Order: sequence, then structure tokens, then C-alpha cells
Amino acid sequence: MARIKRGVAAHRRHKRLLALTKGHRATSHSLYRRAHESMLHALSYAYRHRKELKGDMRRLWIVRIGAAARAHGVSYSQLMHGLKLADIALDRKVLADLAMNDREAFEQLANAAKERLGAAA
Repeated sequence: MARIKRGVAAHRRHKRLLALTKGHRATSHSLYRRAHESMLHALSYAYRHRKELKGDMRRLWIVRIGAAARAHGVSYSQLMHGLKLADIALDRKVLADLAMNDREAFEQLANAAKERLGAAA
């Protein structure tokens, strides 16, 4: 068996990892072992925060919908219940976008929800 020297491959792998940790503080971007640890932590944080982002966005949408709903004289929960009664199946992302960018359409939805709430009561 021939002897295999891995200097070039190892050097390339180290350079690639150090490039990934560019911008990290202290020795976390310049020493291979510290950079490897830093990269593993960064990847785990990125994975976790991608999951958290979904909840953060949902909370933002709810705040925006609630603010727009109160401007039309109905609470967030009443609006959502009225939309459900009116068989209007729009998700929170779309409702928040309408509340921000198309106020007339959101006003029509709020009025439809209020009508259904009044009819149900």
C-alpha cells in the first residue's frame, strides 16, 4: 500500500472552516480547534433560531392584526372568531399583510367578521 499524505487536503479543509468563521471574535476565527467549536455552536444556534423565527413572525402578525382590528372597533379574538364564522379562511400572514398594505380590503374583512358576530349573538 502506498503511503497517503493528507497535507493538502487537511490544509484545504482548515482554510474552508476558517473562512466559515470569518467575523467571529477572538481566536474563534483564527485557531482551527477554537474555530471548529465556534462553527458548531453557530450552526446549532442558527438551527434553533430558524425554529424560533417562525414563532416570532406569528407573534408579529398577531400584533399587527390586533392593532388593525382595534382601529375598526373589534378585538383580535373577536375578529378571528368572526372570520371563522364567516368561512373566511385567511391565515395570519395574509391578514397582517392586508392590515399593513391594503387597508380597504382589511376593513371589508373586519366588517364581514363584525356582521357574523352580530348575527351569531
